[in-house]
Amino acid sequence: MSEELINLTIDGVPVSVPKGTLVIEAAKQAGVLVPHYCYHPGLPVAGVCRMCLVEIEKAPKLQIACATQVAEGMVVCTQSPQAKDARMGVLELLLINHPLDCPICDQAGECELQDFTFQEGRPATRYSPEYPKRFNPVEDFGPDVLYVPNRCILCTRCVRFMEDVAKEPVLNVSERGDRAYIGVHPEARLDHPWAGNVVDLCPVGSLLSKDFLHKARAWELDKTASVCTGCSQGCNVTLDTRESVVVRVRPRSNLDVNRYFICDHGRMNYRWINRGDRIEAPLVRREGELHATDWDEALERVAALLRGAGGGGGGGGGGTAVALVSPRASTEALFLARELFAGFDWTGAFQVVMGEEAPLAGVPNLALRAERAPNGAGAELLGYTRDYAAALRAAESAALLFVLDEPELSVRTAGALIYAGTVLPDGARDAHVVLPLANVAEEDGTYVNRDGRAQRYFQAKPAPGMARPAWWVLAELGAALGRSRPLGSAAEAFERLATTVEPFRGLSYAELALTGRRLSPGAAVPA
Repeated sequence: MSEELINLTIDGVPVSVPKGTLVIEAAKQAGVLVPHYCYHPGLPVAGVCRMCLVEIEKAPKLQIACATQVAEGMVVCTQSPQAKDARMGVLELLLINHPLDCPICDQAGECELQDFTFQEGRPATRYSPEYPKRFNPVEDFGPDVLYVPNRCILCTRCVRFMEDVAKEPVLNVSERGDRAYIGVHPEARLDHPWAGNVVDLCPVGSLLSKDFLHKARAWELDKTASVCTGCSQGCNVTLDTRESVVVRVRPRSNLDVNRYFICDHGRMNYRWINRGDRIEAPLVRREGELHATDWDEALERVAALLRGAGGGGGGGGGGTAVALVSPRASTEALFLARELFAGFDWTGAFQVVMGEEAPLAGVPNLALRAERAPNGAGAELLGYTRDYAAALRAAESAALLFVLDEPELSVRTAGALIYAGTVLPDGARDAHVVLPLANVAEEDGTYVNRDGRAQRYFQAKPAPGMARPAWWVLAELGAALGRSRPLGSAAEAFERLATTVEPFRGLSYAELALTGRRLSPGAAVPA
């Protein structure tokens, strides 16, 4: 986009935008949402729905805002009688065949056809109630996508996504005129690793997710900004929860990370968040068995173990300790765990599960990464290594072994084992103390993605029982040892991190906002 600014007026509001900006995007700067269906900022312009018609001064006829670039001195009127009449005419044509499925449609409450009919539509139809509407059976497009042709308005967003973004053109517009429908290649399925995005792109309820089908109504959902834990890309997502259960994961736009899309692996990687076999109370070992207790006793028991292992003196020269951590742990938790073992001869490591890489061909630097480690980069910045095998060997002779949320734990140690996690694996059933933690949907925190970008995620639902965020647990342990004060929020934990670790210096939750900041080692304030 050019740095040259163009001055124009939209609905009486003066606007300055870069040269080459489309009128539909310039209108947003004036606080005007021009109705549209086929247009999407992440797709090539098609200009087929004709819903974004606006009046431009000196133009011989109405223009589509999605394909018209701004010009110096342009005067645009989106609410003129001619523009409104044209848009009402387009809506009338779209609604001729559209069924009244709103009570049973998953898109109800999030449907752009509903929204713009309410905003632009007429109070009644000129067509008789007996006018026969078309009927076509529902089609199974792929592993997670259903196509309901009766509701389709032929915006072609799905076709353009598969053709121009995914680079796998398995969808097309078949037939012509009033018989047209979205067709799938007869020898193909919609099984691309990023195919689920066609459901998000569909402005009506024509493309549906089998996974979310009839799970909830849009108005029953609480929506929370988060970060995908599926790999190291760090895609921005929205967690939709109903009655404290995550029922859907959708992409959240961030032009620097994932633009408007997420892969199907990340989309489906949420069921573990709802696991029912959670640790709901602190456990301490008495007479060879783990027994539930309160936080005060559990924290004091851990503090006593740390002092006994030689790390309670605060200075240096303590015993040996090994921390096995999960790359899903927050940056705040990893930092406070490192602080907790400051008096030890300390080794910290994390294990990375590998999988297949699946790039989105039409978007540079966007892929499902082979490393399934959402915070591996953050762990490395804080001194943890990927040499997990060496850490396991060191754990055998360590005075104290601390494990942070490793559900696949398998380790031997001659020292005391402290396990902090969301679920209790078989390898931790001989632990001296077990501390219940909140998972990523139940706490605030940050991750650092593979490109060194620190990004926030927000609490979407309450933690079960007595489980607490890892930053709170580790801060309380530090206070029990007399090393630091307790913390009241994840924001305070991040501030302590930002005053200690150079790449984070000068940052705060307010500066990270919803899209994050890229870390720049050595800089006072990362760019």
